[in-house]
Amino acid sequence: MAGGAPQPHKVMGVADLAMFYIVTGVSLRWIATAAAFGPSSIVVWVGALLCFYLPFVLAIVELSSRYPQEGGLYIWTREAFGPYVGFMAGWSYFTSNLPYFPSVLYFDAGNALYIGGTSLLFLRGNPLFFMGFALTALAFITAINIFGMRFGRWLHNLGAVGMWGPALIVIVLGGIAWSQFGSATEFTSQSFVPVFDLQHMIMWAAIAFALSGAETASFMSGEIKDPRRTIPRALPIAGLVIVSCYIIGTFAVLLAMPSSEVNTLQGLVQAGAVAAEKVGAGWIVVPLALLITLGNLGAASGFLSCAARIPFAVGIDRLLPPVFAKVHPKWGTPYVAILVQGGLGAVLCILGQAGTGVKGAYDVLVSMGIIAAFLPFALVFLAVIRLQGVPSDVPLTRLPGGRVTSTAFACIGLATTLTALVLAGFPAPDEPNKLLAVIKILGLTTILLGSGSVVYLLGQRAARRSA
Repeated sequence: MAGGAPQPHKVMGVADLAMFYIVTGVSLRWIATAAAFGPSSIVVWVGALLCFYLPFVLAIVELSSRYPQEGGLYIWTREAFGPYVGFMAGWSYFTSNLPYFPSVLYFDAGNALYIGGTSLLFLRGNPLFFMGFALTALAFITAINIFGMRFGRWLHNLGAVGMWGPALIVIVLGGIAWSQFGSATEFTSQSFVPVFDLQHMIMWAAIAFALSGAETASFMSGEIKDPRRTIPRALPIAGLVIVSCYIIGTFAVLLAMPSSEVNTLQGLVQAGAVAAEKVGAGWIVVPLALLITLGNLGAASGFLSCAARIPFAVGIDRLLPPVFAKVHPKWGTPYVAILVQGGLGAVLCILGQAGTGVKGAYDVLVSMGIIAAFLPFALVFLAVIRLQGVPSDVPLTRLPGGRVTSTAFACIGLATTLTALVLAGFPAPDEPNKLLAVIKILGLTTILLGSGSVVYLLGQRAARRSA
């Protein structure tokens, strides 16, 4: 690092890294989203596991063993397709986190209301509350990430508990309610058959996106002990927890309440409250809401931590102003990049709310996040295919079958990713102003990506001048 600044502390072993993957890989909001579409969503979870998550994890394991340095998919795509494609992949992923922060924190705000029991539920449709909560939480996680993983990892570990803990509580409550009162949802063989209409297919994109997160730690491999060995060991542990939380959690919500009554902003705590009332355990709703709130704060913090490494790595490559390559003189963190990430997330929080209600803002932010994230994911799969013929200086970690197996799984993942990209461009079926939603989704996404090309060209010009 420039200027003899302190190196980041390699504090993350297998257990810490697995917890980090869990907190960035499980987002309880997707359980509510899936449950709102009934039992068929459980089959879609399995399909997303086989067609996206598994190929994605295999791609990451192989690419991170080939290029273990800090920078993740920015480095992988740069090595496969050159500096411009690498920059745009990193930029797109970086910008995907800008709408992610307000969207996940909006979900967090909806669940945090239950910490006050029923006294705060009158704020459920109040845009000022949701925006204020998101901005405050964003400021908090920005500050804690400047201090680095020595402190941030505790929020991430606590957040991991806040992810699987609530899912476990709802599973237990749903099971007890089912044993005493029967299931609130009728499970038949027909109800598990996926429905091929636009409304349900849009949900498929969200479910595939829910299984992303395996890419996160590779951005910050400088803080991982022996990343070439630790990443492949941590991913299977985390993957088992992530997939179990999603599938069993969706099933538990449907045991507690009919899919037609699930609110996508508050579905998990809502199901927990319904089941708790049935079994006479209403007291558990407050700790349940608190755990969910902490879990989502940890997830947002984890994504902010990893995504901020992109402008930092790009700054080192001199494609961004040198200030992005600066690290904090005491904590050794890319504090400028972290501050920029947090500040731009705050701007998106305000813009996403403009001209719509709370749920409309949430849906637009989710669609923007999916599109901007899946573009670089598609490039990751293409990088796996492209690099098969490139010799490696180090042993690669991949499945038996080598080149053939890697290419086959990459093609499956690429097809799934491209399908999700198309579906994410459609507005939510219950959006009253669909044209405005489409304009926001495509317009803001175009602005975010277009600005990346401008930044790259300016960076190239500045680099030539200084050469």
